[in-house]
Amino acid sequence: MDNSPTIQLAEDRQIALTRALEVLSEGTFGEEQGRLRWSSNFTFLVELCHNETRLKAIYKPQRGERPLWDFPDGTLCYREVAAYRVSEALGWHLVPPTMLREARGLGSVQLFIEHNPEITYFNLDTAFIPVLQQLALFDFITNNADRKGGHCLVGAGSRLWAIDHGICFHVVPKLRTVIWNFAGDPLPADLSPTVEALGQQLCDSSTALYGLLAQLITPQEIEAMVTRVQRLLKAGKFPKPGHGPSYPWPPV
Repeated sequence: MDNSPTIQLAEDRQIALTRALEVLSEGTFGEEQGRLRWSSNFTFLVELCHNETRLKAIYKPQRGERPLWDFPDGTLCYREVAAYRVSEALGWHLVPPTMLREARGLGSVQLFIEHNPEITYFNLDTAFIPVLQQLALFDFITNNADRKGGHCLVGAGSRLWAIDHGICFHVVPKLRTVIWNFAGDPLPADLSPTVEALGQQLCDSSTALYGLLAQLITPQEIEAMVTRVQRLLKAGKFPKPGHGPSYPWPPV
């Protein structure tokens, strides 16, 4: 019996996390169901099938990544997976299951979240404040350079998910986000120990998390993440906007 956490796919359908990861990593690609035209990189909605289980997923091929001046070419798909690993290590489960695989070329494959595209960060109600606090800290820790309002999806069961993490983990501060509601507020007492535990894992090259991240981002980027965690804990407060651009464009 699979005792792993479950993911609500629809009001009447759920799947165990371990099973979702198995389908994403081993499933056979069906026909592409369309390219997401609003994405700056080549992004496709696909269907994966594994032992009669079918899942929709977002496939971002490495060869479809648009070159950026500040991120090494061909690394965005690795960063997508690294963000998922950090989200899981925190135990906050903000990022949909994401795997790196060689299928139609190397790329990231992420569970597709059925959602209403009209609902974004900008029209969430106060019930989402606790998870938005987690997301604000997560974006600072991962140095997310592009947290748009439309990257916050409300899936089945009113669960909030965070997507699009291809430009995270840079060694230079690049946090650009729409979530500044909590800037300067004290860290919630229940979140600080979790962040501290993450920092301890990142400082130890023998941990499973460090080993996973070392295959996806550079040692310098891991070290920079440790520094951000330490700064966060020392301040004991949510970060405030820094010098330079602090908001993404467009914001949605």
